[in-house]
Amino acid sequence: MNYLIKQNNLTKISLSFDKLISSLAVAENPSVVSVKPGENANAFDPLHFFNDNTKTKHYTIKRAKVIHTHLLKSDLLRSDIYYANTLLDWYCKSSSKENALKLFVTIPHPNVISWNIMISGYNNMCLFEDSWRFFCRMLFLGFEPNEFTYGSVLSACAALQATMSGLQVYAFVMKNGFFSNGYVRTGMIDLFTKNCGFEEALRVFWDVSCENVVCWNALISGMVRNGEHWVALDLFGQMGRRILVPNSFTFSSVLSACASLGELEMGKGVQGLVIKSGAKDVFLGTAIVDLYAKCGELDEAEKEFTRMPIRNVVSWTAIISGFVQKGDSLSALKFFKEMRYARVEINSYTLTSVITACAKPDMIKEATQIHSWILKTGFYLDPVVGAALINMYAKIGFIDLAEKVFRGMENVKTHGIWTVMVSSFAQNESSLKAVGLLQRMLWEGLRPDKYCISSVVSVTESLDLGRQIHCYVLKVGLICFLPVSSSLLTLYSKCGSLGESHKVFEQMSIRDNVSWASMIVGFAEHGFAYFAFELFREMILEGTRPDQITLAAILNACSAPFLKNGKEIHGYALRAGIGDETVTGGALLTMYSKCCALKLARRVFDMLPLRDQVSCASLISSYAQNGLIEEAILLFHELLMSDMAIDTFILSSVLRAISLLSRPGIGTQLHARITKMGLESDASVGSSLVVMYSKCGSIDDCCKAFEQIDKPDLISWTALITSYAQHGKGAEALKGYELMRKEGNRPDSVTFAGVLSACSHNGLVEEGYFHFNSMVKDYGIEPNNRHYACMVDLLGRSGRLTEAEKFIKSMPIEPDALVWGTLLAACKVHGDIELGRLAAEKVVELEPSDAGAYVSLSNIYADVGHWEEVLEIRSQMRGTGVKKEPGWSFM
Repeated sequence: MNYLIKQNNLTKISLSFDKLISSLAVAENPSVVSVKPGENANAFDPLHFFNDNTKTKHYTIKRAKVIHTHLLKSDLLRSDIYYANTLLDWYCKSSSKENALKLFVTIPHPNVISWNIMISGYNNMCLFEDSWRFFCRMLFLGFEPNEFTYGSVLSACAALQATMSGLQVYAFVMKNGFFSNGYVRTGMIDLFTKNCGFEEALRVFWDVSCENVVCWNALISGMVRNGEHWVALDLFGQMGRRILVPNSFTFSSVLSACASLGELEMGKGVQGLVIKSGAKDVFLGTAIVDLYAKCGELDEAEKEFTRMPIRNVVSWTAIISGFVQKGDSLSALKFFKEMRYARVEINSYTLTSVITACAKPDMIKEATQIHSWILKTGFYLDPVVGAALINMYAKIGFIDLAEKVFRGMENVKTHGIWTVMVSSFAQNESSLKAVGLLQRMLWEGLRPDKYCISSVVSVTESLDLGRQIHCYVLKVGLICFLPVSSSLLTLYSKCGSLGESHKVFEQMSIRDNVSWASMIVGFAEHGFAYFAFELFREMILEGTRPDQITLAAILNACSAPFLKNGKEIHGYALRAGIGDETVTGGALLTMYSKCCALKLARRVFDMLPLRDQVSCASLISSYAQNGLIEEAILLFHELLMSDMAIDTFILSSVLRAISLLSRPGIGTQLHARITKMGLESDASVGSSLVVMYSKCGSIDDCCKAFEQIDKPDLISWTALITSYAQHGKGAEALKGYELMRKEGNRPDSVTFAGVLSACSHNGLVEEGYFHFNSMVKDYGIEPNNRHYACMVDLLGRSGRLTEAEKFIKSMPIEPDALVWGTLLAACKVHGDIELGRLAAEKVVELEPSDAGAYVSLSNIYADVGHWEEVLEIRSQMRGTGVKKEPGWSFM
């Protein structure tokens, strides 16, 4: 559609050309520079003057007007077309559009060269529409274009992306017999490659056997420019087989292809050919530096850079970008400093690389210094530089500074700035600001692109807002873009609307591994494992090869009932050659652990070529959850002996295992090692220490571990509150809850379970009611059976059994066995036989295999001497096959 619009515009331009020529025909003659007294105008030799000044390549308007004056006085402009064309060329090369056009209309009989000078001159001044206009006028007046005309106008069409106009020009080329001319074919190849017409470019190239290196260069560079690097390398190979001698332009393009593909050895081979051919220039040297830099060989890149006799801004940018990609920000900044001392011109590409180097939390000082330099030099008005600054501040967590940069550039109405700011809000989880900025874009008349929309959708948690955005993208036609549709299906899945999510998925014209994985994860997380497996089978049948992310997603759907499916997927991964990859291996390990197949989990773990901290922590945690405490501790010991880096995830997992073991000696030893590693202040490790000491019965050590945490999070505070509650220190638990709130931490359902438990252990009935009501009123948290059980326990401990019964009957949700079992325990304490019988019947009804209910009711009867009922209950236990597990002790 774009090229049709441009074609229409070009037609309008050609029709308006007659008016332009008419207006210029009555224009005044060019301004005349007066000759100083004593100078002999007749002694002026224009041919000698042209030759001398052409060698200097200094084309200025002042010199052109001087020679124009002498040519007018000698009447050579009208009598000799050579002088007129040479002066015309001078004006064009000095970028004087008006003077060139005024001179052109005064030439009595312009020839093809005159027209060619104007067409190519406009190209050099980037006035491509004027170039096309002159070509149309030339044809209208009956002039026959030559190969230079066609080549120049095809360059204009390429710049204007006017493919249809280019095809019309090429039709003239074929008709007039210039199709074999290398200059013309180069222009046509350039036109197609710049407009992604790869097949058409190749067709033009292979129409006639070509031995012109320029044509080969045009095709190779075009393929590199459009990412067809292997095609470019294949063409280079064919060029060598035809014994065509590449030049420095060829080598530069091929080296760029090798750099983009990361083919270092192939690039070294091309470098050998460069050395053998003796080709040397700054562009070739830059391409070699770029090759080594992009392939991670920074030492070699630096050596090649120092050998370059001349370095331009591209050379410096290549070496700086190489260090940035390698993560060596200090070296990148060092070279930037040297670049400034060398007084090399700095452009926006250099600055974006330097800004990216500063996008690290520990480089805020360097980031602000670079920002200050940008403000001083005026680069802050460049949209690319501004976008890079916003992205830099967002990555290092200073979103307020990113906003400040954005506010300074709000008048720059470019999508890039607004999109980066929206993405920055999304990265920092500022969903309200991201949505607000999207609304402002629409009010400002800026149309958000696919990246902007996908960024907003990714942080949206409102189903209604997601539907509104969905309507908008359908209206403007952005739904066909993969990032947008993928983010929408993830949003619907995240909000629990799997029907709408699957509908978006089915309507997607293109599905990549990420979209398949997102849909599979949606089904798995919402308990629809069967549909996840069906979708995985559909994916394979459609011919899409699952990657590690997709396999990890489907393995996440495998729990105990689907162990067989997990094994089948494991077999598929092994056949596909990705069964031993880190991501897939970690997912297999987690899958076998969830299915309680710990021997298989350990076998997968032992086969992993690279064991990361996540897989180690996963296996240790699985051992602990399945009661294999010794295996968990032994595995941790193996990791210590193998000198593997121990991170907070592994330490938290092994601390949870030790807490189940209830052996404080081992926990104290591990605490000492944690202190030695300097990780005792980490929130996750500190929380695990609090839980471990609490389970081991040492509330004092529990408090000390909490005090060592630098910035306690919600989990840390909840662990402390729960520990106080379990040790009967209700007042301390409630005091900790109030301190947590003052620190700005919002309690969750687990926190309230700890608070209610603390009230229960200390008989604080009124405080318990207050916090129970506060859950819904102040925080919008709906109580679950665990919270109701805490309240029943609180009332039961206080002897208010009737009130506890009424409380259970008024529950908005169906009470489970935990709630009735809590009431049953209270009835045992207070000897309430009738209510105890009711509670026991409810527990047996909900969990028929629970021996605890039978035993509790039997004990109630035994306490009051009702031995017949005791014998009856035990008879019922034998009849139903329920057995009481014998007690055991470590001692």
